[in-house]
Amino acid sequence: MDVAYVSNVVYPFVKGGAEKRIHEIGTRLSDRGHDVTIYGRHYWEGPEEITHDGMTLRAVAPAAELYADDRRSITEAIDFAARLAPPLRNRLDARDHDLVVASVFPYFPVLSSKLATLGTDTPLVTTWLEVWRAYWDEYLGSLSPFGKFTERFTARVPQHPVAISELTADRLAEIGPARDSIEIVPTGMDAEQVRKAPFPEENDQEHYDVLFAGRLIEHKNVDLLLDAFDSIADRHDATLGVIGDGPEAERLRARADRLDHADRVTFLGFLDEYEDVLGHMRAARVFASPSTREGFGITFAEAMAADCTVIAASHPDSAAGEVIGDAGFLVEPTTDELADALDRALDGVEPATSPLERAEMYDWDSVADRAESVYERAVAGNW
Repeated sequence: MDVAYVSNVVYPFVKGGAEKRIHEIGTRLSDRGHDVTIYGRHYWEGPEEITHDGMTLRAVAPAAELYADDRRSITEAIDFAARLAPPLRNRLDARDHDLVVASVFPYFPVLSSKLATLGTDTPLVTTWLEVWRAYWDEYLGSLSPFGKFTERFTARVPQHPVAISELTADRLAEIGPARDSIEIVPTGMDAEQVRKAPFPEENDQEHYDVLFAGRLIEHKNVDLLLDAFDSIADRHDATLGVIGDGPEAERLRARADRLDHADRVTFLGFLDEYEDVLGHMRAARVFASPSTREGFGITFAEAMAADCTVIAASHPDSAAGEVIGDAGFLVEPTTDELADALDRALDGVEPATSPLERAEMYDWDSVADRAESVYERAVAGNW
C-alpha cells in the first residue's frame, strides 16, 4: 500500500499532536513494508524531498509562520492548499499513491486534496481531531460564521472520515457524514517510552503526589483543582505539581498564592523535554485534569501508562470518560467532587481496571494496527 499524508507541518521539525500522530503511524506502516509520503511545508534542512525515518518527505511549499495573533493563520492554510493541489494531482495521475490521508485542521488542504483526487479512483481519508461547532464563537468572535461554514462545508465533502474518539465522531455526524460511515482511530502514545522515562530525582527535580499537565487555559479548570487540592492536602501530607503554560498562568499562580497550603503547590511551567513530563507522571500517585473540553485527552493515556490513578471531568464536551473507561475516576467538574476523588485516590482506592492494562489500547503499535486496517478497507472499497 502506498500512503500519501497531507500535513502542512511535519514532525519532528514542527512539534504538535496532529503531526506527531502522522509520524508515529507513518513510521510503523513503513516498517511493515508500506510506502509512505508526507506532503508538507519545507521546514527541514536540505532538498525539498528527503527520506526521514523510512518515509518520503515532499515539500510543496516553503516554511511559513503558522500563527497570526495567537490564532492559526488562514492565509497560511490557503497558501499551502493552493500549492499542494498541482503536485499531488500529478502524482495521483501517475498512480504513485493508493490513498490520500489529510488532517482536517486547517480545512483548506483537505479541500485541495479532494480537488486533486477528482477523476481518479484514489480514496481520500480525512482525520478529524475535533469538531468545533459553537467553539468558533469563542475562537473567532465576529468572524465565527466563516469558521462554522468552512467546517460544515469540509464535513460534507465526499470522503472517508476517521475520528479520534466517539465524541468527535458523534459531533461530526451532526454536520456532515452519516455516523455509521465514520471510523474511530484514537490518537496514541509510546507506552514503553513512558515506562522508561527517568524519575524526577534522576534529573535533580522534586516529585509530586498529584500532577496536572496541560495548557493553562480556562476550560482546563486548574482553578478547581487548586481549590480541591487545598481542601485535602493536609490530610494526606500531599504536594501538587502543575506542568504547563498559557494565558491563565499568571491568574492561577496568584490564586495558588492565596491557598492555605500554598507551600505545597508548585508551578513548573512548560517543560522542554517530553521525557521530563513523563518522569513526573511516573513519580506521581495521581494525575488530575478536570478539563471540560477534550477531543481525546492524550495526557490521560500517558498517565495511565505511568500507572497513575487518573481523575478527569465528566462533561459532554470531553472524551475523557471514553479514554479512561473504568481505569480511573470520572467526576463532575466541581471543587467538592474533585476533592472527594482526590481523597479516595490518595487513600489508595484503586479503579476497577488496571491503568496499565487500559493504556495498552493507546500504544502507537495498537493505533497503527487500526489505522492500517482502515486504510486497507478504503483502498479495497470496503468502507
